Amino acid sequence: MTDLEQQMDSQEAALALYLEENDGDRLTDILVAALDDALRLMQEDVGRETLH
Repeated sequence: MTDLEQQMDSQEAALALYLEENDGDRLTDILVAALDDALRLMQEDVGRETLH
C-alpha cells in the first residue's frame, strides 16, 4: 500500500468518525489536511515539468 493510499484510508476513517460524532472542527481539520495534500501533489507535478 502506498503512502497516498494509507493517507486516504486514514482520512476516510477520520471522516467516518466525524459523521459518527458530528464534530465540525474535526471535519475542518480533515478537509484542510486533504487540501494540503492535494496542493503538495500538484506542486510536485509542476516541479517535474520542464519548459523548452
